[in-house]
Amino acid sequence: MKRIFLIAVFVAPSALADPTAQDVHKLMQRDFHARGQAGMDRVVQDALQRLCTESRDNPPAGAAKAIEADQMKTIVFPEGSLIGDWRRGEAIAQNGRGLQWTDKPGDAAGGSCYNCHQLSPREPSFGTIGPSLQRFGKIRGSGPELQKYVYGKIYNAKAYNACSQMPRLGHSGTLTSEQIKDLVGLLLDPASPVNQ
Repeated sequence: MKRIFLIAVFVAPSALADPTAQDVHKLMQRDFHARGQAGMDRVVQDALQRLCTESRDNPPAGAAKAIEADQMKTIVFPEGSLIGDWRRGEAIAQNGRGLQWTDKPGDAAGGSCYNCHQLSPREPSFGTIGPSLQRFGKIRGSGPELQKYVYGKIYNAKAYNACSQMPRLGHSGTLTSEQIKDLVGLLLDPASPVNQ
């Protein structure tokens, strides 16, 4: 009995150890397969993603600030108002389709916002990975600086938090400028259900 206990003591820690980045990469290469528009390029990390993975989302402060500054330069702000139609924004937030192998290439993608955030109090199903955005505009207002922040955060969240789990929806081409403006409307328009 003592022998079994000693074996368990020495074997258990290695069995419980987190997989290395190389282990995860090998698993993804083995288990993911290109199909339709979903290619293997989707499992290849860029330098920023690799840094966040290797630092467990805690890169050195100086590196994080430099990354955020570089990512900020990628944001393309459109001319004019950054607030679009909140009704279209709600449809985009609800829509989880797009860029999947079963979707028609070129079809508009959704934002899948409800997968991670609470937005409208009328929506009973929402994720909690991201913060609640309920009453976002009611609490914070809707001035030009906030419009710019919200647009930028949706376009490239890594410009504000280097290792943010939020996808870079504009930077990646997942959402168009108009779709992002509509999401800004959803968050900031006083008539939006988010702000009721």
